[in-house]
Formats: sequence, C-alpha cells, structure tokens
Amino acid sequence: MTTIDLNCDLGESFGAYKMGNDDEILPFVSSINVACGFHAGDPTVMRKTVEKAIQHNVAIGAHPGFPDLIGFGRRNMNVSASEVYDYVLYQIGALDGFVKAAGGKMHHVKPHGALYNMAATDSVIADAIVKAIAHSNQGLLLYGLANSEAFIQAAEKYNITLVQEAFADRTYKQDGTLTSRTEANALIKNEDEAIKQVLQMVKEGYVNAVNREKVAVHAQTICLHGDGEKAVQFAERIYRTFELNGISICAQK
Repeated sequence: MTTIDLNCDLGESFGAYKMGNDDEILPFVSSINVACGFHAGDPTVMRKTVEKAIQHNVAIGAHPGFPDLIGFGRRNMNVSASEVYDYVLYQIGALDGFVKAAGGKMHHVKPHGALYNMAATDSVIADAIVKAIAHSNQGLLLYGLANSEAFIQAAEKYNITLVQEAFADRTYKQDGTLTSRTEANALIKNEDEAIKQVLQMVKEGYVNAVNREKVAVHAQTICLHGDGEKAVQFAERIYRTFELNGISICAQK
C-alpha cells in the first residue's frame, strides 16, 4: 500500500490575532509544523497547539522562520549562515520545551516561507539549517522541498533524514521549485485541479510545471495550507480521496 504524510502549518495566531483553522484541520493531517514565534505564533499559542496535536496523535514539528512578524516570514532577508543557525536552533529549542512539558516528542523541523525557499536553492543556508537541527537533536527529521539538491546534500552531510515535500495548492516551475507567491499563478485555487496534482505526484511521481513540462517529484509528505477560506473542506477532500485510492496517511518515521 502507498503511504503518504499530510502536513499542515499551524499555531500561526498571535496574541489577539487569529490565523488559520487549527482545530478543524487537525483530524485530517498526520503531522503539523508549529510556528515558533519569529514569523508567527506566541508562547500561549505554541503550548495550546502542541497540546491539541498530542490529543489527536499528530506528529509535531518546529516551523522556524525569519524574524519578520509583519511580513509573516515570507520576505527574503540578507543574513549570514551563523545567523540562520542561531535562528533555527533558538526556535527548535523553544518549541521543544513545550513538547516535552506536554509529554510529547518532537518529530521534525520544516523551515518556513522565505527561509524554506532560500534554503531550497542556497546550499549555505540549507547547511546552516540542517546543522542546527543536528546539533539540537540528531533524531529529528527534515521536511524539505522535493528534489532540492541543497537540502539533499545538507541532510547527507549531517546524517539527518530528509522527508521530501510537495505542495497540494502550489504551482511548480520547470526546475522543480515553487512558483513565487508574487506571481499570479502561484496558487492553485481550483480544488479539483489541486487534488489531481496531488494524486499525480503520489501515484505517478510527477507534476506538471507551469510551462506544462513534466517534472519528476518523489513526494513523501504533502503540505496543506490551513489558512485559506476553504482550507478545512479541501483538507477533508484530500483525506477522503487518499482513502478512496487506497493511500495510507501517516507521518514518516
């Protein structure tokens, strides 16, 4: 039986500001990536998100980003490798404290937004991220963009298991990277098209790029975004579609 992980970015609320549909999404995913306070989230949100994830038996990962609350961590920053290392190590440690306090165990790390996209093509940034993961906990998995040589090489260097990630509602360029959110066609808004893309990636191992070229994708985890208008409905549709196609949903080990 084919097995796939469904992950979602959660814990992105901040103070009085509510983001996402965390409670409604949790039943339909097998792992979550929790914001650690730099791009989103706060200590109380982190604690509550971790506790709910444990109740739902969902794998918990840190979602470290750039220190950019106003830009939601989606803006590139000109930072050194040592700064990236510090940012990631700090955020892993912050979330791990809440996970341990709740009696859980952290499962993985997935960089957020601009940090993720920069690392996917920049070996120096990818190296700094994975070094921080290895120095924090050698047993943590890395969720990174499928086919990214920067992530693959850094994971091999530090002996960290890479879980190759694909996206349900994002379009791809012919080099296998995601279309920038600054471009009009970055998001797939039609649910049927998104589900078709997911099944192609999981069952057939490829995605159609924006130029219609077929790009090989070895997807081990699929990212769903939990903050869209129909995010919960979409998550449930993908979950049910996998069930109907005999695809087992569980976190990678």
